[in-house]
Amino acid sequence: MFTRSALSALAATTAALALLVGCTSTKVSGSDGSELSLVEKGKLKTCTHLPYEPFQVRKNNKIVGFDVDLVDLVAEDLKVKQEIVDTPFEGIQTGEDLNTRKCDIAAAGMTITPVREKNLDFTDSYFEATQALLAKKGAPYRSLADLKGKRLGVQQGTTGEVYGRKHAPGATKVQFEDLALLLTNLKTGQLDAVVHDNGVLLDYAKKNPELAVVAEFRTGEQYGFGVQTGNDALREEVNKVLKKAKADGRYDRIYRKWFSTSPASPKK
Repeated sequence: MFTRSALSALAATTAALALLVGCTSTKVSGSDGSELSLVEKGKLKTCTHLPYEPFQVRKNNKIVGFDVDLVDLVAEDLKVKQEIVDTPFEGIQTGEDLNTRKCDIAAAGMTITPVREKNLDFTDSYFEATQALLAKKGAPYRSLADLKGKRLGVQQGTTGEVYGRKHAPGATKVQFEDLALLLTNLKTGQLDAVVHDNGVLLDYAKKNPELAVVAEFRTGEQYGFGVQTGNDALREEVNKVLKKAKADGRYDRIYRKWFSTSPASPKK
């Protein structure tokens, strides 16, 4: 008969063996034959924060978007399926979701910044962005200085929030965790303007003609996909897929699908 301590030791050993078996089952081959591990067998799990149209958004019970299509290329190359995990942006940019193995990769329209680079590793850039100002069409705003005494909406934890706090000291900053709430509050008149990445604001203005992007601020931002610090195998795999997609035209086709223009062309 086993003693209590012996049973505890046996249970711990069994759990450890199960963990090892589970880890072994998640290994896949990259495009160059190198081996990398995924959180779950047969899946490339992607952390994002919805909605962030046109990068990722739920439509007809399916999550679609520019980021989704690009990560699908990586999943196809690894012969697995992408599974998207909707999670607060804070856990993405701090690296917590990657460190706790909630996902393999973060794809959230995320600007590469020195602060975020301390928390996770970024792939090569896949999108150029800048900050923009969205307001009601005909509003007399052409710069953040014009918003003195006005209500400026920002999304928590974003480069738009940092830019707004730095360059619009005379405005009252109203913070939202969710982009959809931020834009809805502008549309309903609760805010005077919103500062955020130009890609999402141009897309929203296109669908809401009573609004307009009244200014863009050349911040030279670059989006990257994030992986857990030290996960060079997956980071290099994503970089290889992106490079190949840009060379064979697939990247351009996906870009035109979501932005109605080519990457090298001026935004319409």
